Amino acid sequence: MAPVLLQVGPISVYGYGLMLFLAFVAAFVILALELRRKALDHQVARHVTLLAIVFGVAGSKALSLFDQGDVASLPAWLGAWRDTMTWYGGLLGALAAILIYLRLRGMRMLPVLDASAPALMLAYGIGRLGCHLAGDGDYGLPTDLPWGTRYDQGLVPPSQAFASLPDVAARFPGGVVPDDTPCHPTPVYEFGLAALACAALLAAGRRRWPDGHVFWLYLVLASAQRFSIEFLRLNPPVALGLTEAQLIALALGVAGFGGLARRPLRALVARPLAVADRPVAAEKGGTHA
Repeated sequence: MAPVLLQVGPISVYGYGLMLFLAFVAAFVILALELRRKALDHQVARHVTLLAIVFGVAGSKALSLFDQGDVASLPAWLGAWRDTMTWYGGLLGALAAILIYLRLRGMRMLPVLDASAPALMLAYGIGRLGCHLAGDGDYGLPTDLPWGTRYDQGLVPPSQAFASLPDVAARFPGGVVPDDTPCHPTPVYEFGLAALACAALLAAGRRRWPDGHVFWLYLVLASAQRFSIEFLRLNPPVALGLTEAQLIALALGVAGFGGLARRPLRALVARPLAVADRPVAAEKGGTHA
């Protein structure tokens, strides 16, 4: 964990900022290569990546501030944005901007979304490494596992991060989680899962799947990843024993499964109709009694 990686005079290089930059560079490279492989205009990658940066960060910030009731507060927008962002706000903001851009350019949306899916997945994972380096409260519950990580030098140390979770804090003397308590490095877990999912999406993209199916698979994998990792994170439940992120992940996962199942279901329904409508050829040699 290193909130500040390098200090050169008055200039500071922050771990979060560097990882965010690397995330978008990786996304741009993967998207450009996938667009070229699909014989699409790879120059689109530059515009799509820029839109994802601007509207992804804006959407992430806006939804987080909406949850806190500060969406109209200018100081909140200009403040410590690193610790007030949400992954689903960023995803929805980026997707909305990209879809509008593709619509205005008259491009087919589903092939570009398929090409974007591996890039979105890996960028998310690299961005999570930035959260790990910053120690901004995105880590997980206390753990005795050998790889438990101390976040006492982070932007949000455990004594602050667990203040909203009295059930966890009550296990410690004085009801306060010591800052040197080892916790699950959930951002590192997410990076590993995202890297594996990115590889799976790249492999799926090389199969002859219908347009859109790689993107639907992305929604399923991204949702499953976030839903599962939330059980180790600090977010409190809001309904049905699930966190807000889990509820949104469920909705996105259902959308992904629906997209994947749509064509197979159509084929299953259409096949009997096609057989029923086919004329039956007369058998040679007459009929049998």
